[in-house]
Amino acid sequence: MSVDVPQHLLAGQRIVFIGDSITDSGRRDNVPPYGDGYMSLVRAFVTARNPGLRLQWINHGVSGDTVRNLAERWERDAVATRPDWLSVMIGINDVWRAFAGRLDEAVPIDEYEQTLRRLLYRAVDATGCRLILADPYLIEPDLSDPHRAESDRYGEVVGALAKEFDAVHIRTQKAFDRVLAVSSPEEWAGDRLHPNLPGHAVIAEEYLTALGI
Repeated sequence: MSVDVPQHLLAGQRIVFIGDSITDSGRRDNVPPYGDGYMSLVRAFVTARNPGLRLQWINHGVSGDTVRNLAERWERDAVATRPDWLSVMIGINDVWRAFAGRLDEAVPIDEYEQTLRRLLYRAVDATGCRLILADPYLIEPDLSDPHRAESDRYGEVVGALAKEFDAVHIRTQKAFDRVLAVSSPEEWAGDRLHPNLPGHAVIAEEYLTALGI
């Protein structure tokens, strides 16, 4: 699928981030409206490096979301915002809940792919937005770890969708793998999922690199 939209950030464009707690990062309570995670860092550095663009930034991450939850609020929080760029990071909870004894809330990979594809088509068809798709991840260097192995499968789905939609692909897992080659998971997150500030910076750096900023 080829989308006839700008390839680079243009002045006045609206950039909407949507996802789970990694994107939310306190934006709905103690750190409104952007949170204190990767989204806020991306906004800060893009603004500092390109002050004349005067971009509009919206954070619609909601802690705990799976792709099912995203589908319930997609029209309001994605389509209705009329984004020029829509950044989506979802899948961590879809996988994690299967390993947390909450199988009924986990999202099987086929459902994950079908739902995410449907949502992305809806957003692009309705708004003409350019997509930024970020892989789910686990801050775990052992590729044989069952949770890591399953997370990688979902990441492959996102990679394939990025090609399908000609989206900017944020290779989040690879970014963490690079730092894990010389460090331990505890340096980036206490639970292998929710990054500390340096962990969010790893994600933000990947965004800046992928966007060529």
